[in-house]
Amino acid sequence: MRLAFPPRARLRNPREFEAVLKQGRRVQEKLLSAVVLAGAAAEARLGLAISAKAVPLATRRNRIKRLARETFRACRAGLPPADIVLQARAGAGAAESAELRATLERLWRRVAGD
Repeated sequence: MRLAFPPRARLRNPREFEAVLKQGRRVQEKLLSAVVLAGAAAEARLGLAISAKAVPLATRRNRIKRLARETFRACRAGLPPADIVLQARAGAGAAESAELRATLERLWRRVAGD
């Protein structure tokens, strides 16, 4: 099975992000948090809001986004139909890739279990 991230699996415009951030519920981990709006779509969709305030260096922001997309693709089939906005918290930029990956996997499990 090919692990794709097609356009239908992404939040793509500001209105979609705003709706999730206003109406969704927050799921937090130490380094990352997700805002989840259940039932907003036919399948799980991901939006990334990794701010320069939380992660000042662009290379580190890009690494977080890359890991987030990679882990989301791997577990997307097991997630409920919901819109998810992923946000970085303080310290996420300094974390090792293995720690970020473990945090993301815990976050996806919590989203799937709720």
